[in-house]
Amino acid sequence: MDLRDALAQITEIRQQLARTEVFRGYRALPVAFSGFLALGVSCLQAIWFPQPTVDLAGYLALWIGAAVLSILVMGVGLLLHCRHSPLPLVRTTTLLAVSQFAPCVVAGGLVAFVFWHHAYDALWMLPGIWSVLFGLGIFASYRLLPRATFWVGVHYLCAGAFCLAWAQGDAAFSPWAMAVPFGVGQLMAASILYWTLERHDDEK
Repeated sequence: MDLRDALAQITEIRQQLARTEVFRGYRALPVAFSGFLALGVSCLQAIWFPQPTVDLAGYLALWIGAAVLSILVMGVGLLLHCRHSPLPLVRTTTLLAVSQFAPCVVAGGLVAFVFWHHAYDALWMLPGIWSVLFGLGIFASYRLLPRATFWVGVHYLCAGAFCLAWAQGDAAFSPWAMAVPFGVGQLMAASILYWTLERHDDEK
């Protein structure tokens, strides 16, 4: 066995170990921030865009801006987690967690782009589709997270289905269509992260 084969086997072993570890890079505080941000932006939408169908560009800019801010805050948290942890497996686990969840974010952006340019009349479906995609992202990565995170994914799928079924017509683009899935969902996820991973560290 040459050095290259040995290094390849070590990399594979690290990846296998990463899949069996509970990922601690997602912290309750950044996740809770994204939940409160969703609730706050919902209130701003109700004030700034009481009739969002009249200014869909503003509506999308508001929510995409909130999503970008949430991603940036989460990214900073992950970077700090990697820098401050002495364990060599942390970087591998972080890359695995990000690679499992990132496709749902990219898919949400692509759907918004396609709807805006080629299916304008279908834009009302975006809140529901975004919620469903987010739920699928959680299911893709929840094996690295506390088991109770499974129910967060269920929440996003059910909330997305509810939005697709009822948040249309006069109720299209309602602030509740984003506040309930993402505000409640992220606060639920933050509570699970704190209760299962961080509470015992605080008690030491």
